[in-house]
Amino acid sequence: MDRIFAAIFTPEFLFSVIRVSTPLILGSMAALICNRGGMLHIAFEGVMLSAAFFGMLASAVTQNIILGLLGAVAGGLLISMLLGYFNLVLNSDRTLTGIALNTFASAGTVFALYLLVQDKGTSSSLPSLVVPNIDIPILKDIPVLGTVLSGHNALTYAAFLTVFITYIIIFRTPLGLRIRTVGENPNAAASVGINVMKIRFITLAISAVIASLGGAYMSMGYLSWFSRDMIAGRGFMAIAAQNLGAALPLPSFLASLAFGAVTALANVLQTLNMPSEIIQSLPYVATLIGLGFFGYAAQKSGRKRTKAILDKARAAEGEKS
Repeated sequence: MDRIFAAIFTPEFLFSVIRVSTPLILGSMAALICNRGGMLHIAFEGVMLSAAFFGMLASAVTQNIILGLLGAVAGGLLISMLLGYFNLVLNSDRTLTGIALNTFASAGTVFALYLLVQDKGTSSSLPSLVVPNIDIPILKDIPVLGTVLSGHNALTYAAFLTVFITYIIIFRTPLGLRIRTVGENPNAAASVGINVMKIRFITLAISAVIASLGGAYMSMGYLSWFSRDMIAGRGFMAIAAQNLGAALPLPSFLASLAFGAVTALANVLQTLNMPSEIIQSLPYVATLIGLGFFGYAAQKSGRKRTKAILDKARAAEGEKS
């Protein structure tokens, strides 16, 4: 136990928390935007996996970081636009479509990887690029704080910036107002001239761009190659973080950091010869516990709202009599 505490209470552990939280932060912001737009989007796993693959491929082919990131965004947009087409145009079931697209991305990337390098596991033989790390001037020389906050991948700082951008888009722009209106009451939005389908496609596109950066980070930052199913449930964990954060940027960000801390703890425990089965299950157990608390809180809040409505109705009836 002393070894665990010694490993946790260090600047290096906090650095690791931020590092592993990056795709969760980006994914949770993307899920938040879809939630506010009234879109049930459970294909973030596929969006991020497709982005990770196409980012790796584009950077390997072009030997350019920017084009690699654009390739990642294109890969994520592909899955998200397919979801929009099936859901909004063909009126398919959203849950089943999301599951199908996640499966399609998982199998499709393995198939494409095999065609490229005759390997179903990793793309390590391809000369793909990595987004550079950034040392922040002045901050990097501050003891402890510099160790924790400086030297991260550029996409990690982009993830922090995305929290503020998401807040501005959703709560401080006319587009955000339209997204929230469509999410809360699409019929009322349509009655005032808002094109509901157009706004929902825009919502999907914005969320896909953000989530794609999370996928790109996995193959161009966290690792320097693409690996089969490398997202490993992070898309679902991001959705859970957004739910725990009640579709608000800052709470969703903090929930992502909490899930990231559990993942970082699992990485630390791997070095202490603990059973691998327990270690690998920790992030997912934490997700289930978090969702359980969220469900309980939502149910309790719903009961309070129902009681308040009933009390008002009884009071109104009493006044009439």
